[in-house]
Amino acid sequence: MAKLKAHTVSSGKAKGEALVTTQPISLLGSIDTKTGVVIEKGHELEGKSIKGKVLVFPGGKGSTVGSYAIYQLKKNGAAPCAMINLKAEPIVAVGAIISEIPLVDGLEKNPLAAIKTGDKVLVDAIVGSVEIL
Repeated sequence: MAKLKAHTVSSGKAKGEALVTTQPISLLGSIDTKTGVVIEKGHELEGKSIKGKVLVFPGGKGSTVGSYAIYQLKKNGAAPCAMINLKAEPIVAVGAIISEIPLVDGLEKNPLAAIKTGDKVLVDAIVGSVEIL
């Protein structure tokens, strides 16, 4: 069990199974907003669902409409329960905030190395910590 300090971007608290990728995610076009399944051809997570997961990824890429795509995921019940970025950029940050999804970045250890897909993770974006359970 490890507890890592983190910087809070979007406040909240959630626990779930980690889904980790070293590749950035385009939130508009990479993910089916109705199902939460990654549909981007050739992406590490292609065919996997982000629904209810703690999504660990370097950051977003692409269109500013990505913020709205996160909101659509949330409205459709297909959003991750929390997100962890190396460095959250504005598109992901705004999407997380308007969708009330906990988002942290700036962890004291690289989350892409410290967290493995399938790990149970508690993201506490109220106090600013990530706990690998």
